[in-house]
Amino acid sequence: MSKQRYPEEFKIEAVKQVTVSGHSVADVAQRLGTTTHSLYAWIKRYGPNSEAHRKESDDAAEIRRLQKDLKRVTEERDLFKKSRGVLRKPPRVRYAFIAEHHSSHSVRQLCQLFGVQPSGYYAWKKHPKSKRQIDDERLTGLIKQYWLESGCVYGYRKIHRDLRDAGERCGLNRVHRLMKLEGIKAQVGYRKPRQRGGERHVITPNVLDRQFDPVMPNQAWVTDITYIKTHEGWLYLAAVMDLFSRRIIGWSMQSRITKELVLDALLMAVWRRKPIKGVLVHSDQGSQYTSHDWSEFLREHGLEGSMSRRGNCHDNAVAESFFQLLKRERIKRKIYATRDAARSDIFDYIEMFYNTKRQHGSNNGLSPVDYERQYLKEAEKRLVN
Repeated sequence: MSKQRYPEEFKIEAVKQVTVSGHSVADVAQRLGTTTHSLYAWIKRYGPNSEAHRKESDDAAEIRRLQKDLKRVTEERDLFKKSRGVLRKPPRVRYAFIAEHHSSHSVRQLCQLFGVQPSGYYAWKKHPKSKRQIDDERLTGLIKQYWLESGCVYGYRKIHRDLRDAGERCGLNRVHRLMKLEGIKAQVGYRKPRQRGGERHVITPNVLDRQFDPVMPNQAWVTDITYIKTHEGWLYLAAVMDLFSRRIIGWSMQSRITKELVLDALLMAVWRRKPIKGVLVHSDQGSQYTSHDWSEFLREHGLEGSMSRRGNCHDNAVAESFFQLLKRERIKRKIYATRDAARSDIFDYIEMFYNTKRQHGSNNGLSPVDYERQYLKEAEKRLVN
């Protein structure tokens, strides 16, 4: 009879009956139909103290170690994804991130990962916000308030002026930093193509000649027309501005672009300002301003005409600038269902915001109305002295 050969798997399971299940060698050998001598040899080869078992145990331990390292690296990777640059932030920001995620990861692991000390983290937990941070939050609330009051159009310079006027002591760069953190910024980005050159009008010369900074009110006015889109059709706006303060002193809005549109705007300006001396009124060469009725109106009210070169908007740049502001800060952000809705909103912008509240760079940060009041006060002081 040939010698029986058992497969390796059989031998390993037989050894487990002795080493794991606790049966005696003789009992297992009898049940399996083998000799105790063979079973002892199998135990020596496949048992817990065998070289193969030790190698298997070492391999299993290495696998467990690698799995643990892989889990740790994966968790750190996911944390870095969630952190979004927290590692580059100040320690208090890293402390806040650790506090948010300490339920799923140990504090010590998180501190090691983000380069801070656990003692510093626990000290921060007792006082998470510094006096500076609390004051920044208060100041941010004021910044949002003034930004919303401006119609969401002010940048950090104008917001800074509002804060200083309210008695807040803060630097310009600090306001810029807080606005940047909150994503608050000025309304920018509306520009029209500009043309250069052009021919002078044969009757009315360019008397203004880009002298946009008169020394007193009612020296020079500028006027122009723009259009506003509504679902009912176009609404045309004619405006008259006093160059001294950049105040809109006359306006008219109609559904047709006629000479009556510009005459009504100029009539409002004359009615509101009641100029004593002759005022220079500058416009472009549109058909409304070259009409006989326009020239007669200027003559009857003692006003002097002035016109830009044909197609050259730079000669009337201040009026163009106002329309740019109006469209950028209000019209381009709205959709008007009717002309009446557009008329009401434009009235609100001109009379309730632009003239009375909006800071103007050429007025040293004052609104047009406040700039004129300041001029009148200084003029009265000069008369008294």
